[in-house]
Amino acid sequence: MQKMPPHRKPPWARHARQAHAHERHTNHGEKTRPRDFSAQKKAEDERALIYGLHAVGEALANPKREVLRFLVTENAFRRLDFREAGKPGLRPQIVSPQEIARLLPSDAVHQGALVEALPLEAPALETLAPEGILLALDQITDPHNVGAILRTAAAFAVNGVVVPLRHSPAATGVLAKSASGALEHVPLIPVRNLADALIALGERGFMRVGLDSEGEATLDGVALAAPLVLVLGAEGRGLRERVRQSCDVLARIELPGRIKSLNVSNATAIALSSVHRRVKSG
Repeated sequence: MQKMPPHRKPPWARHARQAHAHERHTNHGEKTRPRDFSAQKKAEDERALIYGLHAVGEALANPKREVLRFLVTENAFRRLDFREAGKPGLRPQIVSPQEIARLLPSDAVHQGALVEALPLEAPALETLAPEGILLALDQITDPHNVGAILRTAAAFAVNGVVVPLRHSPAATGVLAKSASGALEHVPLIPVRNLADALIALGERGFMRVGLDSEGEATLDGVALAAPLVLVLGAEGRGLRERVRQSCDVLARIELPGRIKSLNVSNATAIALSSVHRRVKSG
């Protein structure tokens, strides 16, 4: 294990701050658009920054994730089972918490662990087996929301999350931390046009259910069948018109209380609980 000199800052530190500067000014109301996911996919030298014990632990354990650098405090290293990482060429760099903090914005909770890694290769939409459940996100730009959705998707064994190339956050930083390791288990599948992707999935036998607070049917009242794709829109804007038209049914979550709207990540958890149970039992 080698120590990293305190004065040395990796070249990706500046890019990390720039990405997080967008993320810090994006709240759950989707008011500010963060860096496009397409920018990450197009830049050959782009690096994913993953921090936090759960996210780093899952990245180290994923044989498909190429980790270029691993910075960790002594305390965090004792909590991570690095022996099981399966990355024989990777040498951890033992650093102080302050050295990691200097590479990230002031509000980043890194828990003493940070990896620099290459993005995971995304599967092509046409290679997905027509089975199980997919999610499709229509211009949900807040990285906290997308990360939380990924975490829920991993818990319900979702096969993938389809996102537009534009108007989607990069798979790094806040998104990766909020996903708490789910990036290693649920692939993000970028597409150029979400409506076209839904049409293509429909042609392959996927039932397309759009979640809409004004949907005529309730989600619990819709007869579901796998394979299925659950389509969710951004808070406030909802689903765009052509995306709505590309769904087989628009359904709402029936809420008994006075508040009839939910954060999109919370709505995803409720919807997946209903959908997964019924598709699995059916």
